[in-house]
Amino acid sequence: MSFAFLERIAEERIQEALQRGEFDHLPGAGKPLPDEDDLALVPAELRMAYRVLKNAGYVPEEVQLRREIGELAQLLALAVEDSLEYRDGMARLRLLVQRLGETRGGHLAVQDHYGRKLAERFRGKRTPPAE
Repeated sequence: MSFAFLERIAEERIQEALQRGEFDHLPGAGKPLPDEDDLALVPAELRMAYRVLKNAGYVPEEVQLRREIGELAQLLALAVEDSLEYRDGMARLRLLVQRLGETRGGHLAVQDHYGRKLAERFRGKRTPPAE
């Protein structure tokens, strides 16, 4: 059996269901489909595999690291600066930022910039730009 034959049968059944009005009252009827911008830059032949991974709950390491960094930054914003928890948290933050930099090819400038921005965010201070 060829795929063209199956596609033609599927299309005929869809058209018949449309004529019977089976699609008239579905949730979201008349609204645009949600964007899948997260896959827009993925080659077409890889999109299905990415969707399968996403539906299975797989999270890329970079995304997981960014989540952990964000959560840690929120906790550090509440910690007392001279406390043991704060120092341990800062050490963990540096490690996570380093790992994030490694996932992006190990660009130390990116890591340093990202780390400074995070420090600014949870301290509420502006740090001087790097020279």
